Amino acid sequence: MTNDPSSRGSRSRLLRWLGLAGDTEFQEDSPDVTSFVRDVTAREIWLPAKRRLLAKVADFLIDHDLEVMPWTLEIAYDCVTGAKPKLAQMILERTEAGQAISIVWLEQVLREEEGESSSELLAALMARLEGTLEEFTSATTHARSATTEYGAALQQHVDDLEQVGRAGAVITELAALAKAMMQRTREIEHNLSESERRAMELQSNLDEARRVADEDHLTGLPNRRAFEVLFEKEYAAAKEAGEPLCVAFCDIDHFKRINDSHGHAAGDRVLKIVAETLSQISDARCHVARHGGEEFAVLFRALTPQKAWDRLDHARETISERRLVNRATDMPFGRVTFSGGVADVFAYKTRSDALRAADEALYAAKQSGRNCILMAGETPPPLRDAA
Repeated sequence: MTNDPSSRGSRSRLLRWLGLAGDTEFQEDSPDVTSFVRDVTAREIWLPAKRRLLAKVADFLIDHDLEVMPWTLEIAYDCVTGAKPKLAQMILERTEAGQAISIVWLEQVLREEEGESSSELLAALMARLEGTLEEFTSATTHARSATTEYGAALQQHVDDLEQVGRAGAVITELAALAKAMMQRTREIEHNLSESERRAMELQSNLDEARRVADEDHLTGLPNRRAFEVLFEKEYAAAKEAGEPLCVAFCDIDHFKRINDSHGHAAGDRVLKIVAETLSQISDARCHVARHGGEEFAVLFRALTPQKAWDRLDHARETISERRLVNRATDMPFGRVTFSGGVADVFAYKTRSDALRAADEALYAAKQSGRNCILMAGETPPPLRDAA
């Protein structure tokens, strides 16, 4: 074998990478390197690499203070192995910005990824539906054309019947024409029926896909994507009608403490209870959505800011007066509350500005002691004990 220095260096570096060469043994000039490589087993090669991978997964969870759960392990594995480069990049950017990688944030990111998949499914269903409708239109056009031709031919033969001398020949031709037309009509009816069936089936699938794409799977409320569509629609309608429009953000107080003390299943139950309470204030012009994590968004159309505040504060009082117990452990949750911020949409230049104002009002409510609703631009009350 040729004694190539670069080859020896590559082998030595490979052995060090695999954790099979120390600082003193298997130097680049050692004649035993080649024979060692021949004798090494597959387990000796891959075991250190597996250990390093597990260490990286563990470091990921520890560095970001994440609980050890099946789905967090999956996220850590995908990030350290490069299986989800987009998620890994988002985590890197968030870390560099000094922001925590929390369970709630990861859930929101994964829900948005699922939403993108739902959008792709919707697009595919829409394309299939459009194709079926085109076929349906084509079949209808052919049927109309055939009916017109049939009518014209019948009219011609009716005219011919008036000439008694040719009556026998005309009747024979008419019978043949009617027979052929009946066969063609059956074919067209079958095609129309099949096109209609496929269109109805696709429409049903499309409706279900839309529902899944726009619904939060835990609470049954519209999700963030659906809320943005609703906001755009209600903004245009309210502006045209000259009606007021308010937007609000609500956030469950100390939700992380609930999850840490009682577990995520109990936290999910609290989310559902808050969602049900907020749903009770909704109607045809009041829309409630889960915006992400423990945060909810509410649209109030045709209500003044004060009336919108009153309605949301009533829901806050309803929640705060309840005393919830963890069914699995019989341990009380303590007092469950939420804070909120309300903004008059048309008091701002854009919808984004109004959303930002409502979010800032929510933050001010949190800072002032929680369990309260603040109006955007309102001076927070003196700091009080957190609920």
